[in-house]
Amino acid sequence: MFDLAVFGSLFLTLFVIMDPPGITPIFLALTAGRPAKVQRRMAFQAVCVAGGVITVFGLLGHQILNYLHVSVPALMIAGGLLLLLIALDLLTGKTDEPKQTKDVNVALVPLGMPLLAGPGAIVSVILAVQKAGSVATQVSVWTAILAIHVVLWLVMRYSLLIIRVIKDGGVVLVTRLAGMMLSAIAVQQIINGVTQVIQGA
Repeated sequence: MFDLAVFGSLFLTLFVIMDPPGITPIFLALTAGRPAKVQRRMAFQAVCVAGGVITVFGLLGHQILNYLHVSVPALMIAGGLLLLLIALDLLTGKTDEPKQTKDVNVALVPLGMPLLAGPGAIVSVILAVQKAGSVATQVSVWTAILAIHVVLWLVMRYSLLIIRVIKDGGVVLVTRLAGMMLSAIAVQQIINGVTQVIQGA
């Protein structure tokens, strides 16, 4: 009742796309200055949001996109623009929003969506669920999705230990580096979306 090849293939694909090691500096930058309890809660919320989005699109992805008349390239471009706005804030240091607003924004946007549950992860899951023709394959697909989210939570949960070591000066440096990384990811996502639009034209 379990297809190891399907599990391994999807898990590795999502690991590369969702990039647990790469999310660490971005998570540290976005949650800096908050109490450890709040940071842990935000890590859990972000993973739950990402898991919820991935699950919904895995079950109803094609129907949702068709109903809204939204193409995958459009989803990629929109996600890229959203990430670029966040990246510019990190690079310029304009992250001093009210705490309540920051809590909501960081857990839901950009961590949960579109950084973790971005267009690449959504499309990969939609295709994997579509191709899963047997019960064993379906179990393997959903186990891989669950496993990558557990890994993401563990990485963010224990990345909080890094904050205690690098202190305030290190957090500022990590914030700028995260902004650069995030802006590169955003621009690449936009380029991929535009390229697909041109190829499909």
